[in-house]
Amino acid sequence: MSQLTTTEVPIFISIPHSGETVPELAPWLKNLPETLLMSDVDRYVDQLYMPAMNELNIPFQTTLWHRYAVDLNRIPEDVDCDSVIGSQNPSGRHSDGYHWVRTKSEQQLMPAPISREAHEKLTQLIYEPFHEGVRNYYRIFQKRHKNVFHIDAHSMPSMGTRMHRDPGEQRADIVISDCGGKSCNKKFRDLVIAAYVTAGFKVGYNWPYLGGRVTETYGRPASGQHAIQVELNRSLYMDEESKQLKTTAAEHVQKKIRAALEYIKSELPNLVIQD
Repeated sequence: MSQLTTTEVPIFISIPHSGETVPELAPWLKNLPETLLMSDVDRYVDQLYMPAMNELNIPFQTTLWHRYAVDLNRIPEDVDCDSVIGSQNPSGRHSDGYHWVRTKSEQQLMPAPISREAHEKLTQLIYEPFHEGVRNYYRIFQKRHKNVFHIDAHSMPSMGTRMHRDPGEQRADIVISDCGGKSCNKKFRDLVIAAYVTAGFKVGYNWPYLGGRVTETYGRPASGQHAIQVELNRSLYMDEESKQLKTTAAEHVQKKIRAALEYIKSELPNLVIQD
């Protein structure tokens, strides 16, 4: 789903992991307990950002679909022989790849790999519409602006698991990632960090996340495409065990997100990016 109006400030937000709908093409995900099904979903992130995006008239791209069926922060080639029949990638190469074989807490999801046909159908159903929406925002803004600014919004567990780069480490409130300085101009990076700090968040940079396929694919600063990943600590607004929203805390986080986005949007017209 995407908001099709644009603003004079060339910024938009994508939220690829908040969808909770399981497609019929992913029957292995049916009837799983809620706490398991929601283990790695960026639950509530769309709700947390939506008021600010609407009030500030910032276009956005979201999805209804569950990331375990198709992870929109991966590419269709991120599969292995455990997830798609005939893949040449070895077992375990993409356990949390395009189709999730197991959760980050190492719980099994897929009992067997799916067919290449099912993989392609899921791609057409979920991957292509979302990424066409992202590409469309770039196209629209690039007709009038030299530089386009893209925030890819996510959430993260408060502590790394064995499958993360930081097992057992407590994380910051926000982690900003730019693929090691490759996906956006450093002035945009500094602006985004300053915005979330000013809003009252404790911010980390490129640890434990460097950025995913969205920032890697669309972040082309030399071509005026500036993409950055923003991870929000789940413990700030939800019970990580039950996966339920903490309403009062969530309302506080919503206000801080609005303050951060307002700061970014107000300062972007003053950002001078040299060729």
